Amino acid sequence: MLFEILKAIILGIVEGVTEFLPISSTGHLILVDEFVKLSSDKAFTTTFEYVIQLGAIFAVVLLYWRRLWPFGSDKTEKQRFNIWATWVKVVVGVIPSVVIGFLLNDWMDQHLMTWQVVSAALIFYGIAFILIENFQKNRKPRVSTVGHLTLGDVIKIGLFQVLSIIPGTSRSGATILGGLSIGVSREAAAEFSFFLSIPTMLGVSVLKIGSYLHDHGMFSGEQIAVLLVGMIVSFIIAYVVIKWLLKFIQTHDFKAFGWYRIILGVVVVIFGFLGVIH
Repeated sequence: MLFEILKAIILGIVEGVTEFLPISSTGHLILVDEFVKLSSDKAFTTTFEYVIQLGAIFAVVLLYWRRLWPFGSDKTEKQRFNIWATWVKVVVGVIPSVVIGFLLNDWMDQHLMTWQVVSAALIFYGIAFILIENFQKNRKPRVSTVGHLTLGDVIKIGLFQVLSIIPGTSRSGATILGGLSIGVSREAAAEFSFFLSIPTMLGVSVLKIGSYLHDHGMFSGEQIAVLLVGMIVSFIIAYVVIKWLLKFIQTHDFKAFGWYRIILGVVVVIFGFLGVIH
């Protein structure tokens, strides 16, 4: 039991660090899972890797509570209107990935969760980040805040998020890249990516839990403990990482993450050919 908890802590740290950075949590978890086997039950391990994202969601909610919660006597009518407008944008932006993700969820797990797909996505989008940052260099962003996003902008970013159903792409990476490509500032692109994560990750987690319960029955006491530990750790780490990222992109671009993705993708390829990962 203690050993499983320690492994849950390690995986929770990996999830918390990688979920909101555009570097693919899936790519990292595939590598880590080869060395830190959470469970012999593959179905539970897959469920765990999705459910610990709930901890990361709570980090976003806590950090942006005042900007996302429209109720309370301390809010003016204008503030309430702006908050509801933000939620409308989030709902519109998440529709494409909800529809397509629901249809392709099982097929994706069966056919795309391979080191070949993950490494290709890591490298491809790493190059894309470098190219888009070079293209946008010295260009003034067309949209500087989430409040200035139009529904057209939101739909385009939502379509980019659909790309994240391919393992190794990174949900945050796809949405941030989409935002940058249509002239959204780094800060606004990152923040809207955080907001989109709430319904997206919540929906995926609920779907995975429901699928597991349907196919395998209730979680055991040990499994519940492992899930809770992973969620708590990912919450704490994600909270710190989000604050760090927002400060980082005030003075830096995303090219460093692009190079990191390329290097990680090459590592995945090497490990794949050596048979270290399967």
